[in-house]
Amino acid sequence: MSAATTTRSRTPRTPDRLCVEAVELARAAAEEAAFPGVVGEHVSAVAEGDRVVTHFFECKEPGYRGWRWAVTVTRASRAKNVTLNETVLLPGEDALQAPEWVPWSERLRPGDMGPGDLLPTDADDLRLEPGYSGEDAPPPNAVVSTEMAELVEAEDADVTDRVVAPARGSITAVAEELGMRRARVLSRYGLHSAADRWDESFGAKTPMAQAAPASCVSCGFLVAIGGSLGQAFGVCANEFGPADGRLVSLSYGCGGHSEAAVMPKPLRPAPPVFDSTATDEFPLRPAAGTGSVPEADLPSADLGHS
Repeated sequence: MSAATTTRSRTPRTPDRLCVEAVELARAAAEEAAFPGVVGEHVSAVAEGDRVVTHFFECKEPGYRGWRWAVTVTRASRAKNVTLNETVLLPGEDALQAPEWVPWSERLRPGDMGPGDLLPTDADDLRLEPGYSGEDAPPPNAVVSTEMAELVEAEDADVTDRVVAPARGSITAVAEELGMRRARVLSRYGLHSAADRWDESFGAKTPMAQAAPASCVSCGFLVAIGGSLGQAFGVCANEFGPADGRLVSLSYGCGGHSEAAVMPKPLRPAPPVFDSTATDEFPLRPAAGTGSVPEADLPSADLGHS
């Protein structure tokens, strides 16, 4: 490409004179497309191509600050009549525009859910996996798995050098094996007191649980706990739920249930049907010429009139 060609391609187009002068035609087209009185002053005229010019007018419609009515006019080659091409409302440089749309999965934040809200989970949610796989191989973190056996063999020497193992068969050895090597443990009263506190905050009687589609006992986000309290409580692991990281009752629930997407929707009554195709006439007085008199105007026999 030569330098002359490059210079010509970068030279701004000269607006067509007849199209530039067609301001009233453009204004009439904008007023026809808009509400009365919302088309403001003429702002500018921009050449879009050969014999194609776009006229911009201010928009005075409330809620559209900085927007402009753009009316494109054109004319055929060697013709003197300017015709309308397009009318559209476009935002200007300082126009008030709606924010960019963000999917709900990215807008949602922990704590946004309220009573009655549902948060369906995708079938391929990375936070969930099937509760059973049907395979005979133990999971990687099982004590009989190959991975754990290799880890124990590699660290066996280091562990035995630093830890003093209790005597075989002693009560201390059994307590440590069961994870109960503590001087004191919770009494029955302490267990019941804790259960009452936790159930009051995240139990079945809370408004969130009353509006939930199902309870936590069937939710995939529930992390089971050990001990006797594990029969009634667990830990919520749904980051978008109102009880994330909290101890919740198995009878508690929220809209973030892992199976909320596949649960049947509750039945709703059909909307009322209004028959607007026919009208019923209720005359206030008898039709002319019928001679009928409303019963209220007839003389009563009980009054003794002849």
